[in-house]
Amino acid sequence: MNFLHNYKFILFSGLILLIVSCVKHPDSPGYEYVPDMYRSQAIEAYVDYGLVGDVEHEELKSTMSARVPVEGTIPYNEDRQMAEINMPFEYGEGEEERIRASKEVKIPNFYISDSLVAENNSNEGKKLYAVFCAHCHGDKGEGDGKVVAVSGELIVPPSYESLKDRTIGSVFHTITHGKNAMGPHGSQLNKDERWKVALYVRTLQNGGDLLLSEINNIDSSTDELNGN
Repeated sequence: MNFLHNYKFILFSGLILLIVSCVKHPDSPGYEYVPDMYRSQAIEAYVDYGLVGDVEHEELKSTMSARVPVEGTIPYNEDRQMAEINMPFEYGEGEEERIRASKEVKIPNFYISDSLVAENNSNEGKKLYAVFCAHCHGDKGEGDGKVVAVSGELIVPPSYESLKDRTIGSVFHTITHGKNAMGPHGSQLNKDERWKVALYVRTLQNGGDLLLSEINNIDSSTDELNGN
């Protein structure tokens, strides 16, 4: 009899628990067993919801918690070469700065240490070029991208082969800050990616050939005199 009594008590208690667990509120799941084990909070980036333990602090809900890195912050990298590449680009916007970059900025030797390394980096640049550049400049850099056709040739980029006097430093500056109708891509491509794109653009300037011997030895005087 005691067993039957206990069984009825357990069954009745379970039925009561089931009933009280059901609520009409559409946003409430009712009573849950250890809910924090399977139901996480919906968290928005850079917002502090003020939940400390099980206590909510309303005054903290509108306060930013995570902080945006200060201007000029660079990502940490154990590879010293890559860390140096990530250092801020000190050349500003404008034509004078671009001309200065064309004479002073050289691609780090890390990218062109030998023909195989240079080819691999150029191939990576080709992939990035297809995403960020080909729609205007064309797949082969002939200034015949799809955007040109759609715009009715209102904006026609010059062929890269006609810009052989542009050094890699000049190309890197243009990718970073933009020029004329081309907008800046410094916020879309990091420095490593920009160097790879610039390296691939240099191959397009030479009709598809990667000429390592002349990459950093181009006379920029023509570029400066012509103001190009």
